Amino acid sequence: MDFFLYSKTGQMVLAVLVFAAVVIALMAVARTADRFAGRSRSFWTLLVFAGPAVLLLGVGLIYPAIRTMLMSFMDRRSETWVGLENYEWVFTNPESIQSFVNTFWWVTLVPLVSTAVGLLYAILVDGKRFEKVAKSLLFMPMAISFVGAGIIWKFVYEYRGAEQDQIGLLNALLTGLGLEPVRFLQDGPWNTFFLIVIMIWIQAGFAMVLLSAAIKAIPADIIEAARLDGVSSWQMFRSITVPSIRPTLVVVVTTIMIATLKIFDITRTVTGARFGTQVLANQMYDQSFTFGNNGVGSALAVVIFVLVVPVIVFNVRQMLRNREVRGA
Repeated sequence: MDFFLYSKTGQMVLAVLVFAAVVIALMAVARTADRFAGRSRSFWTLLVFAGPAVLLLGVGLIYPAIRTMLMSFMDRRSETWVGLENYEWVFTNPESIQSFVNTFWWVTLVPLVSTAVGLLYAILVDGKRFEKVAKSLLFMPMAISFVGAGIIWKFVYEYRGAEQDQIGLLNALLTGLGLEPVRFLQDGPWNTFFLIVIMIWIQAGFAMVLLSAAIKAIPADIIEAARLDGVSSWQMFRSITVPSIRPTLVVVVTTIMIATLKIFDITRTVTGARFGTQVLANQMYDQSFTFGNNGVGSALAVVIFVLVVPVIVFNVRQMLRNREVRGA
């Protein structure tokens, strides 16, 4: 028994045996389900196909979520109940408040600017000869991980002393023009906005692809009728294009907003979450794993969860409303 508990090889063997046992059990249940009829058969079929997913959802999501909520009311070692002390720290500590402010700017600017850039780009290249190439260029950053994008832009923003050769692209251009190099990543609060540019660079391609597809789905007879009425380009955009693609706009904005609320990789890679660029996810990581404060880390995780839920609920409600309109 000790072999399975303390040996890595033993643990792997045990995991394989458990997995094999689950598969055999499901096969047995599936074969048994064929012998039943009506509601019994439907129940067993549902159990076979939905059971593993529900089990994994409970083990991988629901149980950790409940445990995290409980730990947020306990001390740093998760041994003693401390009530709301951890949440008091989250909402009163200056460093934590700074992470809230930075996260606010991330969540406000990234979805709006990314969507605006993607929409403008989709309209400008729609129907042009070079449309496919132009769209590929904007979408290309989506193929790069957040860590990879952070490393690329770290070299773009790199700063060295005025007497040294600049290896950063922007500072090389500035010094080439006879200007002084700028500490893009070290001086706040502007360093946060320079990091936000990286996320916009990544997400603009995502917004462009979805919005371009939505624009192409606008019925041609509506566009032709508007042109016959002599509407201007701005009137076409405001009165026809935007209302027609509104459901897609909502999906794009909310999806980017959810991704931005959980942003971690870019700040960690580019600045190490230093120089006043801390966000909630970085703060949660530092408290939980760097400082070993499970209570505050769990409280921050709960706060992020609470902030994400309304966005998801709004997104789902909009999708259901759009489905009802189409059904009508």
